[in-house]
Amino acid sequence: MVSIKITIENIPDGTEPEIIIRANDVDEALLQCIDSIKSVSRKLAGMADGEMHIVDPRDVFYFESVDNKVFIYCHEKVFESKLKLYEIEKLYEKGDFFRASKSTILNITKIDSLKSIFYGRFEALLQNGEKTVISRQYVPVLKQRLGL
Repeated sequence: MVSIKITIENIPDGTEPEIIIRANDVDEALLQCIDSIKSVSRKLAGMADGEMHIVDPRDVFYFESVDNKVFIYCHEKVFESKLKLYEIEKLYEKGDFFRASKSTILNITKIDSLKSIFYGRFEALLQNGEKTVISRQYVPVLKQRLGL
């Protein structure tokens, strides 16, 4: 395992924050880290109660498509998105999100535990107490993303 040195410098007010990465080799793990950092800055627009809300992707537990509508599930609130599920997948696939089923994109960081269930599927218990099923065709992707 390679150790990573992290340095944080204070900058003057009004100066734009900057991330500099120094590496001998740009591998897949480093590229995923970069994509994860980039995806955090992408905000989502969601509708709830007739109002448009800006949703931080870090607050999202999962996205779900139901009756040709896409919903954004956060800890206590649900928003409707104007984006299609495949558009969300493309925006966030290199970050902490992955396709868990035909109708669901799940935030890996919100998984509390996993349990193997029937026919090669997994059940994920989320930090908000909800359970969601990961289809067997997406289980290998989850294992790879978790390093299993």
